[in-house]
Amino acid sequence: MSTLKERYINEVVPQLKETFKYKNVQQVPKLEKIVLNMGLGEAVRNPKIVDSAAAEMALIAGQKPVVTRAKKPIANFKLRADLPIGCKVTLRREKMYDFLDRLVNIALPRVRDFRGISGKAFDGRGNYSLGITEHIIFPEIDYDKTDTIKGLNITVVTTAKTDEEGKALLKFFGMPFKN
Repeated sequence: MSTLKERYINEVVPQLKETFKYKNVQQVPKLEKIVLNMGLGEAVRNPKIVDSAAAEMALIAGQKPVVTRAKKPIANFKLRADLPIGCKVTLRREKMYDFLDRLVNIALPRVRDFRGISGKAFDGRGNYSLGITEHIIFPEIDYDKTDTIKGLNITVVTTAKTDEEGKALLKFFGMPFKN
């Protein structure tokens, strides 16, 4: 069992239960999954970039990503249907907790001029989305071997009913929110 999951069971659940006055442990919000997505617009001109992005995402996530393809052609973007344009991976259980631990304690502090992440990026149902402009903040990525710096979208899906509950859950996990 990962240290973050043990911390959730031993510390976070009792604190959230007390804060939000839950009657049952099953009401306490928990992490459901973390989805990593890399959209690569330059894949139209350079199709090989999708392969390198998938390899780097596999290093970051610890499991093989799925290559996403264009659903319909868009002439203005020179995009044809079924052209590979990105990759995504869904993390659950142990890998999810391990990734969140690395994100909070190792990757985010490596961001230049880091002052915390926005607390407003919740969707109204307790799920949080975070955009990272440089995927090289993860220690698994070797800067010298990357061809281009890519962006990465991270969505943390929780069972929380409100944004307030979701934010409290992520705060207890050590997510560095501003103010």
